[in-house]
Amino acid sequence: MGQTFAETVLANKAGLESTSPGEIVEITPDVALSHDNTAPIFGIFEEMGGEKVHDPGMHAIFLDHASPAPTTLHAENHRIIREFVREQGIPHFFDVGRGICHQVLVEEGLALPGEVVLGSDSHTPHAGVMGAFGAGIGRSEMASVWALGSLWLRVPESLQIIVHGELPPGVTAKDLALHVIGDLGADGALYMSVEWHGDAIRRLSLSERAVLPNISAEMGAKNSYIPPDDLVFDYLDGRAQRAYEAIFPDSDAEYARVVEYQAEMLEPMVACPHTVDNVKPLSEVAGKRVDQAFIGTCTNGRLEDLASAAEILTDRRVADGTRLIVIPASSEVFKQALDAGYIDVFLQAGALLESPGCGPCMGNHLGVPAIGEVTISTANRNFKGRMGTKESEIYLANPSVVAASAVTGEIRAAGDLN
Repeated sequence: MGQTFAETVLANKAGLESTSPGEIVEITPDVALSHDNTAPIFGIFEEMGGEKVHDPGMHAIFLDHASPAPTTLHAENHRIIREFVREQGIPHFFDVGRGICHQVLVEEGLALPGEVVLGSDSHTPHAGVMGAFGAGIGRSEMASVWALGSLWLRVPESLQIIVHGELPPGVTAKDLALHVIGDLGADGALYMSVEWHGDAIRRLSLSERAVLPNISAEMGAKNSYIPPDDLVFDYLDGRAQRAYEAIFPDSDAEYARVVEYQAEMLEPMVACPHTVDNVKPLSEVAGKRVDQAFIGTCTNGRLEDLASAAEILTDRRVADGTRLIVIPASSEVFKQALDAGYIDVFLQAGALLESPGCGPCMGNHLGVPAIGEVTISTANRNFKGRMGTKESEIYLANPSVVAASAVTGEIRAAGDLN
């Protein structure tokens, strides 16, 4: 019997010929990712008796969740992390302003096909856009990786999602992702390895593909994977930090579940408060008043996302009574957007531009809503209090819809502006 992607990559890392779902294996990850939570992980590491991390080169540490520091407490946290990085001799450190960990990990050539990325962040499956096994782990688990260089994992069951055809105009990977989550539910892929296949997936750009493994965390996925192709290999040419070997599932692999979708049948979707699987067609929520619009995050803060928003905002202004916040996912994206003229478009439209990072996505700063306010966002989560205020509402949509909503002051499709 053939092996799925997860079964193969974990067998390779464990030195086994094969694995099966439910089996426990001990592996050494290629990358151990942490961010602003590095300081509390260090505290656990010290409690374990740790002094020096097992392999400094394995670590990739980012300051992105509260970047730049909004309070003295956050600033002290950053100081501790910077000292830790210097003392441990960790080479892959990205200070405030470089961008969101998942985006920067890809840009820096540290998320590679066939490798394993373990991260103390739930959206670590994002690395699957490069054909890596990316999985989120807890702080205590990460401290163990620091101390020992290895960790045990349960081999997940695998879910194959096949998307046929081609997405229609105005429909994006974000709409596909929301449709799938709405269909399967927030626990539809609980501790599963999600594999994305089909013509529609292969036709997506890398930027669009990245949305799918990123938001798979909202279905409970352990990891999420898109088979790498020439788009990935060309992107990594001259960028990859190490030699790598791509891994693909066998043609006769056995999946716990297979679901199929026709791309042509999809339409723009919106995730409504207060769960990401409360998904409705845009047409059913159009007209909802919007106080704040946010374009950014590791889900939709890349250049193509900013380009689609800039197209909507050209020669238009943000509606009176509505705020638009734009935060590029990384400094690389920011520079590209500046060169392309998108930043000027945003400023002319009356948007606020902030430094690369997570921003208001998790409610630290740079756009916390007031009580009773409504935000439409390109992010991946909308539970109560996600953006810092429990008494507010968060809607999730693609960048064009968010931009159009900012212009009209209510949830609208881009086509409504013509």
